[in-house]
Amino acid sequence: MAEDIRIAILGAGNIGTSIAKGLAQGENFTPGRITLTRRRLHLLEDFRAQGFEVTSDNLAAVRGADVVIISVEPQLVDHLLEEIAPVLDFDRHILISVVTGLTLRRIEEVIGKPLRIARAMPNTAIAVRESMTCIASNGPDDRALEMARLIFNDVGKTLRIREEDMIAATALGACGIAFFLRAIRAASQGGIEIGLSAKNSLAMAVQTAKGAACLLSVSGSHPENEIDKVTTPKGCTISGLNRMEHEGFSSAMIRGITVSAEQASKLYCDKC
Repeated sequence: MAEDIRIAILGAGNIGTSIAKGLAQGENFTPGRITLTRRRLHLLEDFRAQGFEVTSDNLAAVRGADVVIISVEPQLVDHLLEEIAPVLDFDRHILISVVTGLTLRRIEEVIGKPLRIARAMPNTAIAVRESMTCIASNGPDDRALEMARLIFNDVGKTLRIREEDMIAATALGACGIAFFLRAIRAASQGGIEIGLSAKNSLAMAVQTAKGAACLLSVSGSHPENEIDKVTTPKGCTISGLNRMEHEGFSSAMIRGITVSAEQASKLYCDKC
């Protein structure tokens, strides 16, 4: 099904270009079948050199595409949807939004005509095909949802959720990439403090974090089950864990996620 599909990514900033990079490394889409749009076109010259189509003309990009991915900032999205609405075709196009806070209902209102629409919330690990992408759709059939699965399963893993859970998914999955990166940085700084070189400390922290994630992904186990395997009475691991908890490690992570969710719920405003 993917062999003849052309994709237009409107708003090729950080997340839009990350999607493009990931798709180009996958099995279903070549750069020549992906069009990127941006007002400052010179910022996409590297992508042009890699074989992507690049343009500042959103209407032309939509006319040449089967799937339209909306990846602009929330304050710009209404204007973009109004611009492309006249050339969107129910029988041809599937629209996928990765805009934080933008509901399916609002997209339908702005477009003003029936269209197959999905929401997706990936993270920047999509550039290395390791994104966690949550998806939801508006019906009237599953074509938009299946297209979102096809695209985002090629660059990581997808999880279908209720649309009302998208803000929570944004905080944990999209913002969460930064939280885990900060945890890795903190671990590497701890390694430096106890005598490791900066290079070796970061390498160890990165691979240890990857190993921890893979343990849970492969086994389906709960984190505490794996923690129990490396904590012994009066041991060094439990001593470190308990000190982290005394210093508020878990509560800080939880609070960070809840605050991000609160902020994400305010990012899109239909009056912007």
